[in-house]
Amino acid sequence: MTVTAEPAVGKEAPPGATAPAPRRRTGRVRRIALPYLLLLPALLLELLVHLVPMVIGIVMSFKELTQFYIRDWGAAPWAGFDNYSLSVDFDAPIGKALLHSFFVTCAFTVLSVGLCWLLGTTAAVYMQENFRGRGFLRAVFLVPYALPVYAAVITWAFMFQRDNGLVNHVLHDQLGLTDSPSFWLIGDNSFVALLVVSVWKGWPFAFLIVMAGLQNIPKELYEAASIDGAGMLQQLRRITMPSLRPVNQVLVLVLFLWTFNDFNTPYVLFGKAAPEAADLISIHIYQSSFVTWNFGTGSAMSVLLLLFLLVVTGVYLALTSRGRRAADV
Repeated sequence: MTVTAEPAVGKEAPPGATAPAPRRRTGRVRRIALPYLLLLPALLLELLVHLVPMVIGIVMSFKELTQFYIRDWGAAPWAGFDNYSLSVDFDAPIGKALLHSFFVTCAFTVLSVGLCWLLGTTAAVYMQENFRGRGFLRAVFLVPYALPVYAAVITWAFMFQRDNGLVNHVLHDQLGLTDSPSFWLIGDNSFVALLVVSVWKGWPFAFLIVMAGLQNIPKELYEAASIDGAGMLQQLRRITMPSLRPVNQVLVLVLFLWTFNDFNTPYVLFGKAAPEAADLISIHIYQSSFVTWNFGTGSAMSVLLLLFLLVVTGVYLALTSRGRRAADV
């Protein structure tokens, strides 16, 4: 009687034999498809919340859309590039107003981003030292960033009141720095008021990001620099700032985009009609769309703003990545 032995489990197949591998292929497909399945809900929400309204806005910019076509904007006459031509015609009143708003926004963005970065970096560097009450000060510094925007800006609007505001009470009544109470929410001072509010609520974000970046710098570098006789300024220039370069690149870009597109701060501070000195482009587009009821021109201005921000962002990323590669070499 002959007994046929079954092949042992786990042993390799004889040479030349081809073993099917459906399980391996199935596992590989699952590993490849899993990230896309996990990202699918976020992609759908991004499509619904951002991309679809963006496409509709671009289509609206090519239409003569006024208050007469609000209920059925698809029936508005096709205007082609007339809205764009009207927006960039700087000899006409609409083009002049848009160009003035653009320059005001650029000046406001440069000052606000620069001051936010300077204050946030300075505070973060000094908060690295061990002293009593450091945790309390860190929490206090983050209060403006944690407060709701509307509550914070409304509080500043009351403080900037001419007759009973805290700002004039301190500057005029207590310190005597002004001859008479100043108007902060109208006239040329409105730009200063807007800048103060923007910096006050924006610099804690820079402080938080820079403070997180400082945690990744090894303390041994500072100890070695101290042994070599390097002072605080030399350590800041040779160790801190080069180590924070990747963090600052992202931080400056985020602050720039947030500040240039800021709508809540001027709207809550001044209302629907911002003063000429503080006429940011976000408020200007809002007035062109929802105050004068010319949604086609307002949409064209929004598309031009989007193109400008895309170009600036692309140039900034190209320059910073080139500088990073040069520093690495």
